[in-house]
Amino acid sequence: MSFLGLGFLILFVFLMILFWLRDRRQPRQNLRGIQAFAKLKLGIGLAVEAGQRLHISLGHGGIAGQSSASALVGLSLLQRIARVSSISDRPPVATSGEAAQALLSQAALRSAYRAINAESQFDPGAAQLSGLTPFSYAAGTLPVIYDQQVSVNVLAGSFGSEVALIADAAGRTGSVSLGGSENLSAQAVLYAAVQEPLIGEELFAAGAYVQAGPMHTASLKAQDVLRWFLVGAILAGAALRMVGLL
Repeated sequence: MSFLGLGFLILFVFLMILFWLRDRRQPRQNLRGIQAFAKLKLGIGLAVEAGQRLHISLGHGGIAGQSSASALVGLSLLQRIARVSSISDRPPVATSGEAAQALLSQAALRSAYRAINAESQFDPGAAQLSGLTPFSYAAGTLPVIYDQQVSVNVLAGSFGSEVALIADAAGRTGSVSLGGSENLSAQAVLYAAVQEPLIGEELFAAGAYVQAGPMHTASLKAQDVLRWFLVGAILAGAALRMVGLL
């Protein structure tokens, strides 16, 4: 890692902590509306009322490498959804395509039930390892969508073109579907195949929109500050280039 990259990382962490401390004293949330998350909240409520199940598909990227960020977002969503839907007759189910991720999804579900003092309701089978290759993972996910009375499908993680099979199954069952991924091929498929796609950085804002914790909101604000800083630096560099100082 270069010194410049390390400097940005340190600045980002500092800004996150600063915004977190400020929001603890003055809690407020001013986020732009994203239709996918509004539909997710509505879908969770309807699923709980109807006694149906929510399905969170975490992809097959795992928690190491470039796909780790989207994998962690999916786990954060899983834990939050498990908390708010725990009173349902049919608790949420998670599918993964990587062993470590499947274990973490099991831990996330257990943690969610422990937080609401309902650990006895935790079912280890609700966190499933569907397959260890992209298409075996997709094939193993299809029975969950078709056979377990799923009314909401959340696709959040690292996928490839095989995500089209999962999205198609969600569409055939008439369930609410939303999804996002860091993979460009998967983004293209999800944009066309799910009802509410998460475009670009919207996936990484998921924690703030589902109220997974104040640090998620602080992270968004820190990103905005750095974004404007980079815009200013680019404009300043262009202006200096025009006057011959660079």
